[in-house]
Amino acid sequence: MNTLATSTSTADSAAPFEARLVRFPAQVTQTGGVRVGYREAGQSHALCGEALPLVLLHGIGSGAASWIQQLDTLGGTRRVLAWDAPGYGDSTPVAAASPVAADYAARLAGWLDTLGIARCVLVGHSLGAIMAGAFAVANPQRLAGLLLISPAGGYGASSEALRAQKRDTRLAMLAELGPAGLAAERSANMLSPHAADAARAWVRWNMARVLPHGYAQATHLLANADLAADLATFRGKVGVAAGADDTITPPAACERLAAAAHAPFEIVPGAGHAGYIEAPAAYSALIDAFCRAAEEQRSF
Repeated sequence: MNTLATSTSTADSAAPFEARLVRFPAQVTQTGGVRVGYREAGQSHALCGEALPLVLLHGIGSGAASWIQQLDTLGGTRRVLAWDAPGYGDSTPVAAASPVAADYAARLAGWLDTLGIARCVLVGHSLGAIMAGAFAVANPQRLAGLLLISPAGGYGASSEALRAQKRDTRLAMLAELGPAGLAAERSANMLSPHAADAARAWVRWNMARVLPHGYAQATHLLANADLAADLATFRGKVGVAAGADDTITPPAACERLAAAAHAPFEIVPGAGHAGYIEAPAAYSALIDAFCRAAEEQRSF
């Protein structure tokens, strides 16, 4: 009885977010047998030639739909695209069973080619920051700016024993619980104690829809990646931000990544790991300011 009541409450709380998704329907590009699912806002701005396109990359337990509030707000002034990473949603998984960041970066480059996006501002959240960092290193000319929100650093520089332990623990949890169980057990960790019920419901909604194979590949990516090493070699515009109440990628860890990139670091008060969901106004303003700064820099 309690389980049913909880499920009903979650569905009711997520309903307003689901209703907003109708305005940004799921789309798919397909090139050479590779599919990439995504959602888009502000496509009419693509021809204006002023505002840079904004591309949003989600984390390991999420998807394109999680960015609905940014699509809604930021799509009013620029073209905004949120992808489903390889192995998520309708997106074709990468080929490797134990992929590296470059595998995802190559897929991202191909998708942007298909959409005709030569240059953009790229935002990566959590594991999405690892993908974004690898893309930046491989394609610096295509980025006007790289903004990392609560970035996951990866365990690539750690001992093999630690990498295996982190990887295998997460894979075991996936096998035991499945996506719905993961959402029930882990979604609360994504938010601060101040988060509204609707934000909690939306995190659970997105996490419950991850695909096991894609999540498993992403777990290997996390074990293999070293974002700090990528950031140390990138010379473009970078910004890093984290929620003050983030317990998954704590501010101190995010600040170290900012230092590796010689980038400014910003703490968002009262926000947890998925801050862009629970504090959308603050994060949308942060992203918008970063985009505008990148555009001003481009004009000189």
